[in-house]
Amino acid sequence: MSVVNRIIPCLWFDDQAEEAAKFYTSIFKNSRITKTSYYGEEGYEFHKKKSGTVMVVTFEIEGQQYNALNGGPQFKFSEAVSLQVMCDNQAEIDYYWEKLTQGGEEGPCGWLKDKFGFSWQVIPLILEEMLLDPDINKRERVMKAYLQMKKYDISLLKKAFEGR
Repeated sequence: MSVVNRIIPCLWFDDQAEEAAKFYTSIFKNSRITKTSYYGEEGYEFHKKKSGTVMVVTFEIEGQQYNALNGGPQFKFSEAVSLQVMCDNQAEIDYYWEKLTQGGEEGPCGWLKDKFGFSWQVIPLILEEMLLDPDINKRERVMKAYLQMKKYDISLLKKAFEGR
Protein backbone atom coordinates (compact mmCIF):
# COMPACT_ATOMS: atom_id res chain seq x y z
CA MET A 1 0.00 0.00 0.00
CA SER A 2 1.40 3.38 -1.02
CA VAL A 3 1.00 6.38 1.28
CA VAL A 4 -0.38 9.42 -0.55
CA ASN A 5 -0.08 11.83 2.38
CA ARG A 6 2.55 10.71 4.85
CA ILE A 7 1.52 13.35 7.38
CA ILE A 8 -2.22 13.71 7.95
CA PRO A 9 -3.65 16.26 10.37
CA CYS A 10 -6.18 14.66 12.72
CA LEU A 11 -8.79 17.04 14.13
CA TRP A 12 -10.30 15.85 17.43
CA PHE A 13 -13.99 16.60 17.89
CA ASP A 14 -16.36 15.55 20.65
CA ASP A 15 -19.02 14.20 18.29
CA GLN A 16 -19.12 16.65 15.35
CA ALA A 17 -16.55 15.03 13.03
CA GLU A 18 -19.02 14.25 10.26
CA GLU A 19 -20.71 17.66 10.51
CA ALA A 20 -17.31 19.39 10.41
CA ALA A 21 -16.08 17.37 7.40
CA LYS A 22 -19.27 18.21 5.51
CA PHE A 23 -18.93 21.89 6.48
CA TYR A 24 -15.29 22.13 5.37
CA THR A 25 -15.84 20.25 2.10
CA SER A 26 -18.80 22.52 1.30
CA ILE A 27 -16.53 25.60 1.52
CA PHE A 28 -13.49 24.49 -0.46
CA LYS A 29 -14.08 23.72 -4.14
CA ASN A 30 -11.47 20.99 -4.59
CA SER A 31 -12.56 18.85 -1.65
CA ARG A 32 -14.41 15.66 -0.82
CA ILE A 33 -15.17 13.17 1.92
CA THR A 34 -13.38 9.93 1.06
CA LYS A 35 -14.36 7.50 3.82
CA THR A 36 -16.08 7.12 7.15
CA SER A 37 -15.39 4.53 9.83
CA TYR A 38 -17.62 3.62 12.76
CA TYR A 39 -17.19 2.56 16.36
CA GLY A 40 -17.88 -1.04 17.24
CA GLU A 41 -18.32 -2.77 20.59
CA GLU A 42 -14.58 -3.21 21.13
CA GLY A 43 -12.93 -0.54 23.29
CA TYR A 44 -16.17 0.92 24.66
CA GLU A 45 -14.56 1.16 28.11
CA PHE A 46 -12.12 3.69 26.60
CA HIS A 47 -14.09 5.59 23.94
CA LYS A 48 -17.60 5.40 25.48
CA LYS A 49 -19.12 5.69 22.01
CA LYS A 50 -22.20 3.73 20.98
CA SER A 51 -21.52 1.00 18.42
CA GLY A 52 -22.36 2.21 14.92
CA THR A 53 -21.64 5.89 15.58
CA VAL A 54 -19.09 7.74 13.43
CA MET A 55 -15.50 7.34 14.60
CA VAL A 56 -13.38 8.93 11.84
CA VAL A 57 -14.28 10.88 8.72
CA THR A 58 -11.47 11.18 6.18
CA PHE A 59 -11.69 14.13 3.82
CA GLU A 60 -9.50 16.05 1.40
CA ILE A 61 -9.09 19.75 0.75
CA GLU A 62 -6.90 20.72 -2.21
CA GLY A 63 -5.29 17.27 -2.20
CA GLN A 64 -4.39 17.38 1.52
CA GLN A 65 -5.98 14.59 3.53
CA TYR A 66 -7.47 15.24 6.98
CA ASN A 67 -9.02 12.95 9.54
CA ALA A 68 -11.84 14.17 11.76
CA LEU A 69 -12.11 12.01 14.87
CA ASN A 70 -15.07 11.80 17.24
CA GLY A 71 -12.89 11.32 20.30
CA GLY A 72 -15.05 12.79 23.04
CA PRO A 73 -15.00 16.00 25.08
CA GLN A 74 -11.55 15.56 26.69
CA PHE A 75 -9.66 17.86 24.31
CA LYS A 76 -10.51 21.26 22.84
CA PHE A 77 -8.99 23.18 19.96
CA SER A 78 -6.68 26.11 20.67
CA GLU A 79 -5.02 28.80 18.58
CA ALA A 80 -1.76 26.88 18.95
CA VAL A 81 -2.78 24.98 15.80
CA SER A 82 -4.51 26.62 12.84
CA LEU A 83 -4.87 26.17 9.11
CA GLN A 84 -3.85 28.98 6.80
CA VAL A 85 -5.91 29.75 3.72
CA MET A 86 -3.67 31.61 1.28
CA CYS A 87 -5.72 33.91 -0.95
CA ASP A 88 -4.90 35.45 -4.32
CA ASN A 89 -7.31 38.38 -4.06
CA GLN A 90 -9.87 40.20 -1.93
CA ALA A 91 -12.77 38.18 -3.34
CA GLU A 92 -11.16 34.98 -2.03
CA ILE A 93 -10.49 36.57 1.37
CA ASP A 94 -14.10 37.75 1.59
CA TYR A 95 -15.46 34.33 0.55
CA TYR A 96 -13.42 32.25 3.00
CA TRP A 97 -13.86 34.75 5.81
CA GLU A 98 -17.63 34.79 5.40
CA LYS A 99 -17.94 30.99 5.16
CA LEU A 100 -15.54 30.08 7.96
CA THR A 101 -16.86 32.66 10.46
CA GLN A 102 -20.49 31.45 10.12
CA GLY A 103 -21.36 30.53 13.69
CA GLY A 104 -17.78 31.24 14.74
CA GLU A 105 -15.89 34.36 15.72
CA GLU A 106 -13.53 36.86 14.14
CA GLY A 107 -10.09 37.43 15.55
CA PRO A 108 -7.27 39.90 14.85
CA CYS A 109 -4.89 39.84 11.88
CA GLY A 110 -6.79 37.40 9.67
CA TRP A 111 -7.43 34.87 12.44
CA LEU A 112 -10.86 33.37 13.09
CA LYS A 113 -12.48 30.46 14.86
CA ASP A 114 -15.08 28.44 13.01
CA LYS A 115 -18.29 27.17 14.62
CA PHE A 116 -16.40 24.14 15.96
CA GLY A 117 -13.79 26.32 17.68
CA PHE A 118 -11.04 25.45 15.19
CA SER A 119 -8.68 28.29 14.25
CA TRP A 120 -8.02 29.44 10.70
CA GLN A 121 -5.97 32.26 9.18
CA VAL A 122 -7.26 33.83 5.96
CA ILE A 123 -4.22 35.53 4.45
CA PRO A 124 -3.51 37.43 1.23
CA LEU A 125 -0.52 36.01 -0.63
CA ILE A 126 0.72 39.53 -1.26
CA LEU A 127 1.27 40.09 2.48
CA GLU A 128 4.36 37.87 2.55
CA GLU A 129 5.83 39.77 -0.39
CA MET A 130 5.23 43.07 1.41
CA LEU A 131 6.75 41.83 4.67
CA LEU A 132 9.87 40.63 2.85
CA ASP A 133 10.49 43.97 1.15
CA PRO A 134 13.99 45.29 1.93
CA ASP A 135 12.56 48.72 2.87
CA ILE A 136 11.91 48.56 6.61
CA ASN A 137 9.62 51.60 6.45
CA LYS A 138 7.31 49.80 4.02
CA ARG A 139 7.29 46.71 6.23
CA GLU A 140 6.54 48.76 9.34
CA ARG A 141 3.65 50.61 7.64
CA VAL A 142 2.15 47.31 6.48
CA MET A 143 2.48 45.78 9.93
CA LYS A 144 0.87 48.83 11.54
CA ALA A 145 -2.01 48.59 9.06
CA TYR A 146 -2.68 44.88 9.45
CA LEU A 147 -2.45 44.96 13.25
CA GLN A 148 -5.61 47.10 13.13
CA MET A 149 -7.51 44.62 10.93
CA LYS A 150 -9.56 41.55 11.60
CA LYS A 151 -10.30 40.44 8.02
CA TYR A 152 -7.46 41.54 5.75
CA ASP A 153 -8.15 44.36 3.30
CA ILE A 154 -5.66 44.16 0.44
CA SER A 155 -6.35 47.72 -0.78
CA LEU A 156 -5.48 49.13 2.67
CA LEU A 157 -2.35 46.98 2.84
CA LYS A 158 -1.26 48.28 -0.56
CA LYS A 159 -1.88 51.89 0.51
CA ALA A 160 0.20 51.37 3.63
CA PHE A 161 2.95 49.71 1.60
CA GLU A 162 3.04 52.65 -0.82
CA GLY A 163 2.94 55.20 2.01
CA ARG A 164 -0.47 56.64 1.11
